[in-house]
Amino acid sequence: MQDISLKIAAGSTIKFPIDNIDKAEGVVLAGDVGGTKTNIALFRVRNGFLQPLLERTYQTKAYSSFFQLYEDFQKENCPAIDSICLGVAGPVIEGKVSGTNFSWEVDENEIKQRLGIRKVAVINDLEANAYGLALLDLKDLKEIKGGKILPGNAAIISPGTGLGEAGLYWDGKFFHPFPAEGGHCDFSPRNELDVLFWRFLHEEFGRVSWERIISGRGLQNIYRFLLAHHGTQEPEWFKERILNEDPAAVISESARDGNYDLAKESINLFVRYLATETAQLALKLKATGGIYIGGGIMPKILPMVDVELFQSTFMQIGKMHPLMEKIVVNIVLNAHTAKHGTALYATMKLRE
Repeated sequence: MQDISLKIAAGSTIKFPIDNIDKAEGVVLAGDVGGTKTNIALFRVRNGFLQPLLERTYQTKAYSSFFQLYEDFQKENCPAIDSICLGVAGPVIEGKVSGTNFSWEVDENEIKQRLGIRKVAVINDLEANAYGLALLDLKDLKEIKGGKILPGNAAIISPGTGLGEAGLYWDGKFFHPFPAEGGHCDFSPRNELDVLFWRFLHEEFGRVSWERIISGRGLQNIYRFLLAHHGTQEPEWFKERILNEDPAAVISESARDGNYDLAKESINLFVRYLATETAQLALKLKATGGIYIGGGIMPKILPMVDVELFQSTFMQIGKMHPLMEKIVVNIVLNAHTAKHGTALYATMKLRE
């Protein structure tokens, strides 16, 4: 594991007010707590670098709480910790959060008391991703829609276990990340196929949010809908795999291998819906500073992504077409972005 510079990455357009961070010293714990897995890492902060000490990945739902997971982590003979930041998938209010897709409750004051660590921060996982953008190199990004970075707000949207969204407010000099819960807003159909899909999901779930569609489970929902809509027979080999493996992974792999047309059609519809909601987010935040697509799904399906489909859908925006032409959209390829974001935030706490 290589040391990570805490300086703004060369070529990065995302800059935060983190002066004198090179003077921070101590050991920080960075946690990326998601509905499927939790990544925990220890870093020693020294001379403006994060020096990796230890990293582990856990299945979130195998534990009843962060404290139970932390007990396992502590068995690794960790050094004394000076600062903690956890990025948690859920709405954080006054340092407290209940997981959106898992049953944990995380409270930064309780962590301070039980672990005896004074500097603790609990932030939203997409806010953590936003902080991590500043440490990305150009090789960590893949442009999917070109344009020109202009002074203004930026945004991040991340399909994974759920659908996360966050904004980065531009103050004229620096960005300031803030969390949002736009993934839970209502899905809005654009054409007759979308209406049929909405009805399909509405019958099963009632209210239909974007997270029902643009997520790992969302890809499975898209596939199930298309299977019913076309009335086709599911191949036995595919039926067996999707019952015993991660459905989203099976659909993606089948689309990649070209051995099942419905899998490729599912990926295309997923891309169209992602482009639609990405454009909505760009409009809501006037994100001339750029849009970043995070999460674990897009890097995995990138070879199957129809870039022209994404771009044409993104531009279906009516009279705001001139604005949307300017907005750059990048896919984040670095799977450690959220972890590095929480490490950066924990380091900032050292300076308080």
